[in-house]
Amino acid sequence: MESDGEESLKKRHKPNSFTADFTRKNFTQEEDARLESTRARFANVLKRHGALAERLARDSDKMIFERLQREFEAARASQTREAYLDGEEWNDGLLATVRERVHMEADRKAMPGDSNNVSSNLVEENIVYRAGNKMICCLEGARIGIQYETSFAGEPCELYHCVLESKSFLEKMTVLEHTIPFFLPIREAENDLLSSNAMRFIDYIGELLQAYVDRREQVRLIKELYGNQIGELFHSLPYQMIEFVLDDHDCKVTVSLRYADLISVLPTRVKVFAWPISQFKKNEALGSQLSPARLSYAEEALRTMSLPEAYAEIVLNLPQAVQQIFQDLSPT
Repeated sequence: MESDGEESLKKRHKPNSFTADFTRKNFTQEEDARLESTRARFANVLKRHGALAERLARDSDKMIFERLQREFEAARASQTREAYLDGEEWNDGLLATVRERVHMEADRKAMPGDSNNVSSNLVEENIVYRAGNKMICCLEGARIGIQYETSFAGEPCELYHCVLESKSFLEKMTVLEHTIPFFLPIREAENDLLSSNAMRFIDYIGELLQAYVDRREQVRLIKELYGNQIGELFHSLPYQMIEFVLDDHDCKVTVSLRYADLISVLPTRVKVFAWPISQFKKNEALGSQLSPARLSYAEEALRTMSLPEAYAEIVLNLPQAVQQIFQDLSPT
């Protein structure tokens, strides 16, 4: 038979379920508070970084942009004709002609007096070429200028410039100056493409700029249309990584988008999860964990539609999806 002392000792060492639940709940709340504090600090850092990057880019490029814009406008004003290139008309041979023209013009201006040679007609003709969203023209000093016109939903956006130079017709061209955002890899493209395939380099930069503007404008549009529904939104400078949270009264939806490369306008890696809030609170009170549910319909929409269209699709079908989640989580 147990003594009173032994029984008292067992009572003291018997685990108290209420205390354990309270401790676990208190620990979870502290962890949540720390997580929210970290996320708030991280969001502030991202906001300050974005503002600083935008200011630096704007201030450093403003003078170059204005000067180049004047040069391109002067080239357009002095043109003898404008040629629109369709399909195969924009090719390496035409680019070689433009390159030859700028060198012959530079040589002619470097000679004393007005040289009358067999190439005078070729030299004096000032043609501005248009190929897709690009305008290609000859600039002073043996330079080739490319102006890129970007757009979104049929509306014009920013203009960007890239100026190519070579010391002679036999030497490879280099990027002399540009107004392309610093976070887009123009120097990498120059090293990889310009010396071997100048036409591909010019086209690639156009694709790079248009895709960047497209991704950026998609994010701007969902913020403009649905800003009151979006709790948090983060993105990298080139917008190839986008994350946001949709706060609904029944659930919290997190969206994570990754783009395969910088010329993609649709994401290739998509993850969308939903946490049913009422079920989460209920399980938290019981001291159990609840895993988020993956929203496959939302992921498919984001892979195949523009971001604003996919967002509307997600919101439209969210009540039915959440109801299905509730049913799957309810005890049988």
